[in-house]
Amino acid sequence: MSNSINVFILSAGRRVELVQCFKKSAQKLEINSKIITGDYSETAPANFFSDKAYKLPRISDTNYISSIIEICNKEDVSLIVPTIDTELLLLAEHKELIEKSTKAKLAISNYEVIDICRDKIKTQYFMKKNSFGVPEMISVDEIETNLQFPLFIKPKSGSSSINTFKVNNSNELITYKKIVEEPIIQQFIEGDEYTVDVFLDFDSNVITIVPRLRIATRSGEISKGRIVKDQDIIENVKELVKVLKPIGHITVQLMKTKDGIKYIEINPRFGGGAPMSIQAGADSCENYYKLLLGQKLEYHENYRENITFVRFDSSVCLDENLNVIIL
Repeated sequence: MSNSINVFILSAGRRVELVQCFKKSAQKLEINSKIITGDYSETAPANFFSDKAYKLPRISDTNYISSIIEICNKEDVSLIVPTIDTELLLLAEHKELIEKSTKAKLAISNYEVIDICRDKIKTQYFMKKNSFGVPEMISVDEIETNLQFPLFIKPKSGSSSINTFKVNNSNELITYKKIVEEPIIQQFIEGDEYTVDVFLDFDSNVITIVPRLRIATRSGEISKGRIVKDQDIIENVKELVKVLKPIGHITVQLMKTKDGIKYIEINPRFGGGAPMSIQAGADSCENYYKLLLGQKLEYHENYRENITFVRFDSSVCLDENLNVIIL
């Protein structure tokens, strides 16, 4: 590895905070690090905060993987960071090829883990098999009989809460089944909803677990959240990742109900609200740098709690050549 540790953030989109977190962590550790972003859109906001930006092909294009490899070799990339669900299976499938063809470590779990997480039915079966709480799934046979409303419907491989609905009656169920592709129907549960940021090293040893109470969301992403060191959640998630064995930064969504902890989904990537946990002291960006430097990390809970984050939009002004204008 060279003296620099360059990071390549894929499908960077609006992940400005994540770019800034990596820069801040590199500065704190006094590491020479270039943050590179890639996105299909040349006007992805994160591109204007990174050190170098590339236009990537669509994820569905046959040259998507070869383009990543080419950029990694050109920019001497040490770490590749995925950020969206739709690229995870493809990247996991080609993880060995990418790492053999470059000097980069791909921050992604193995294919079997990604496959479980990306398919909500497989997630459901995995949780039940390993005795973790989940909302009960409604079978086809039960749909034809007496249903107890409300219910909840979502896509089998959905993301960002797109096409997820509370179902209050039979008419709504008929309507939503036409809208939702490959629908999963579950019991509707209520309680406090948490997003839990988890970081594990490359051998799946857990380093940090940070529960964030979801106070408000927008388009499926947290807009207001509070860090809460809920030991019930921390210990339960610790047991979950011990069985699942993911790597790197993942986000777990769950609800704490009167009947206990119920898992909603596992996103094996940085969630949009991850900078909240990073700024609280569970710095996954710093952890990645330390791992790449060969350091051994230990589990800790040395982060601040009972602090609330509120997120907001900002804007970047561009000229006709897509250069940033300072107004």
